[in-house]
Amino acid sequence: MESTYNLGVKYHITPQQEFLLQGSISDNYREMLLHRLRGLCDNAENTPETFRDHEMVFALKGSAQPSSHFVLFRVRRALDHPDTPWYIRYCGQTEIGDKTRPTLVRACFDVACSENVVQFLNEMGFRLDHEYVVHGCFFHKGRMKVTVSKLYRMLQPGNTENNSQEPLSQSHLVELSVVAPSGQEQIGEDMKNFAEQLKPLVHLEKIDHRMLAKTTQ
Repeated sequence: MESTYNLGVKYHITPQQEFLLQGSISDNYREMLLHRLRGLCDNAENTPETFRDHEMVFALKGSAQPSSHFVLFRVRRALDHPDTPWYIRYCGQTEIGDKTRPTLVRACFDVACSENVVQFLNEMGFRLDHEYVVHGCFFHKGRMKVTVSKLYRMLQPGNTENNSQEPLSQSHLVELSVVAPSGQEQIGEDMKNFAEQLKPLVHLEKIDHRMLAKTTQ
C-alpha cells in the first residue's frame, strides 16, 4: 500500500505534514496556562481567539481490516460561525521512522467543503464512528498553533445544544501543532523548545495513537 505522502505526490497534491505534541491539564490550572501562553505567544495584548466546534469522525471499515487500519475522515463545523465552510480532514498513519524525532509526524490533508459532505461520505460507504463538541481557544507563535480545549459528549446524537452535552473529563486537551510541507525537520526542534517553556504546568508529548487504540479494544 502506498503511503499518504506518495499518493499526494502521485496525484499532484502538495504533501503536507502535521507535527504534533499533546498533553492535558486539570481544569483548575487552565487559567494559569492561558496566562503563560499570552506571555509566550504572538499578539499577547489581544484576547485569545475562541472556538466551539462540532466534530464527526467517519470510518470506512472492512471485515479483513484491523481497527488500526480503518480509513478515517474528520468533519468539523463551527457552531459559533454557522456561515463558514465545513472542513474535512484526513490524517495518515504516524510515521514510524526515526524514533528520536521530538514530535509525532503524519501526513494530513484539510479541505473546505459544503455541509452535504456527510451525505457524500455515507454514500461512499463511510459510517459515523463517533462525534463530540469541543470548546476552546487558540494561540499562535510564529507558525506554531496552540489550542487549549475541552471535549464534550453529546447526550443525543446530532444535538449540539449546550444542555445536551456533558464534559468527558475534568481536564483540558492541550495541542501544539504545525502543518507544513514535508522535509522541514527543524520544526520539531522548535516545538520541543517551546513545549519546555510550558513545564511544569503541562507536559506535551509525542502520543502514539496506535497504542491508545489497542488499549481501548
